This record gives sequence, structure tokens and C-alpha cells, in this order.
Amino acid sequence: MSNGMEELEPNWRDKAKKYLPLILLVLVAVLVVQQGWYKYLTLEHIAANRDMLREFVTNNFLMAILGYAAIYIAVVALSLPGGALLTITGGFLLGWLLAGVVTVLAATIGATIIFAIAKTSFGEALQARAGPWLDKLARGFREDGLSYLLFLRLVPAFPFWLVNLAPALLGVKLSTFVIGTFVGIIPGTFAFSFLGAGLDSIIDAQQKAFQECQKTQGTTGGKEVCSFSLDPGSLLTKELIIAFVALGLVALIPVVLKRMKRKSA
Repeated sequence: MSNGMEELEPNWRDKAKKYLPLILLVLVAVLVVQQGWYKYLTLEHIAANRDMLREFVTNNFLMAILGYAAIYIAVVALSLPGGALLTITGGFLLGWLLAGVVTVLAATIGATIIFAIAKTSFGEALQARAGPWLDKLARGFREDGLSYLLFLRLVPAFPFWLVNLAPALLGVKLSTFVIGTFVGIIPGTFAFSFLGAGLDSIIDAQQKAFQECQKTQGTTGGKEVCSFSLDPGSLLTKELIIAFVALGLVALIPVVLKRMKRKSA
């Protein structure tokens, strides 16, 4: 009886160690959503408090940098919406260069947290039960993980949270994930940070459009028909998207060359 209890206790501890980080992460995410804290990451809220935010940054520069980094890590680790707008806000408050550097570091840390938790909780179990197709996909990711990760990070068609989880479930190594994430998000991050340097003009334009809409449309059936918001995706020009896709395709060149070499051999 004692031997059975001794075997059960380590097994229970292993499971708790395996799933506790995931449970805590989910609980925090539920709390944030339930409290509505993520709603502060809106253009309307930033516009209403931009003078206060600027004053805080001026008087507490180091604290502002650390606070921005902590918020960004939390947003990415909890897979909350608003990361692109937060990057733009960072460029607006800290300057595009400093905001770009801090954002790349913070986003990489946040992504690594969720990657490590997903890999520990689900990755090994999924790989053990993987079918032939999934096993082939996982093998390809393990062999050329860096190239695939760079492609997924560079091309703005893939949700950030999905690219954090998929490699964890496909057996990508932690070091490969960190390098691929860090390098792959640099172009997009600095592009949005640079756009943030002109956020004042964007806010003024949105406010003007919102006020004009209210004058002409008002409300319909008691519901607001005018919205004061910013879709960061709308700031991506066709030329910028083409440039990101081109960079992504360049990242896949080593994979293509490897396949061609295998076929010729």
C-alpha cells in the first residue's frame, strides 16, 4: 500500500508541474477578459489619455519603458488582442527606435512563455499520438524550423498567437523558436513603431471622421453607427505587404535548396 502511494505521489507532482503553468495562464486570461482590462488597448482610450500618457513618460521615462515592456509581455503571453496597436502606441510614446527595440524583446519573451507552456503541457502528448501526416509535418518543422518560423513571422497573414502555439505542438526546439521569433518580428515591429511616430495625425484624422459621422448619421435605433477606432491592418500598404512576403519567401530558400539537393541525389 505504501509503495502504491509513493508511486502515485510523484505521478501527481509531475502532472501538477506539467499543467499548473497552463492553468494559471488560463485563469489570468479569463480574469483579464472578465474585468475588461484589454479594452484599454483601443484608439479611443489612447486618444482620450494621450496628454496624460506623454506627461507620465516625460516624468518617469525608465518606469514607462519597464511598464510598457511588462504590459507587452502579458498581452503576448495571454494571447490578448491589441498587440499591433500597442506597438504603434509604443512608437508614439517612446519614439520608433526605442519602442522597436523594447517591443522586439518583450514580444519575444511573451511568445517564449506561451510556447514553453504549450510545449510542456501538450507538445509531447500530441507528438506521441500523432498520425502519419502530422508526424511528417512535425518532422519538417524540426528539420527546417528556423526557415519556417521566419516565414510565418515575416508574412503578416498569420495570427501572432497561432505562430506561438503551432511550433510548440510540432516539436520545434526552444532555441530555434526564440531565434526565429526575435529575428522574424523585427521588420513588422519597426514598421508599426515608425507608424506610431505619426499617431497624433492618425488620432486627429479619426476624431474628425468620427465627429463628422456623428453629425450626419447620429444613431440608428438607439445604437451608435459611428465608431472611433483604428485597424492596424489598414495601415499596412500593399507595397509593405509585398515586401514582407518577399522577405518570407527569402527565408524559405534554404528549405527549397535542401529539397532540390535531395531530389538530385
